[in-house]
Amino acid sequence: MPDPHGPALDTYRTRIEGQPPPTPAHITLVPPTVTPGSRVDGVVAHVSSVASAHSPFSVHLRGTGTFRPVSPVVFVGLVDGSTSCHTLAADLRTGPLRSEQAFPYHPHVTIAHDLPDARLDEAYRALATFEARYPVAALTVYENRRGSWQVVDEFPLGR
Repeated sequence: MPDPHGPALDTYRTRIEGQPPPTPAHITLVPPTVTPGSRVDGVVAHVSSVASAHSPFSVHLRGTGTFRPVSPVVFVGLVDGSTSCHTLAADLRTGPLRSEQAFPYHPHVTIAHDLPDARLDEAYRALATFEARYPVAALTVYENRRGSWQVVDEFPLGR
């Protein structure tokens, strides 16, 4: 997420969770996926190919939602851009990123995770009026290196 929206959500999440988030504010398209080192190049090529086949789009975030009671998560929801995220996620979750998912895909930006209910309720209320609009022009791939998520590369959308 671009400035000022992403950093604002990161600051809020750091405050509510008591530590910086593991990655900057983002919309996940593919959940963390274990990939043997020898196959990382194939994953990167796959993401590059999918990104080039999709056009840039706009996202409009507004309000909060939650996955409770199934999962202790509060998030900011998408009012626009959801269809593009669903299409990208479906295309990315093929080939080397194919895996069974426990839950249906639901694009969102996490703002609180794994906290007591009272703190989740606080996050839900605090960002209920949050709103942001921004263009999405690229996909970013992260890799977990010794417990820290690091950017591998960024791939522009479109050819």
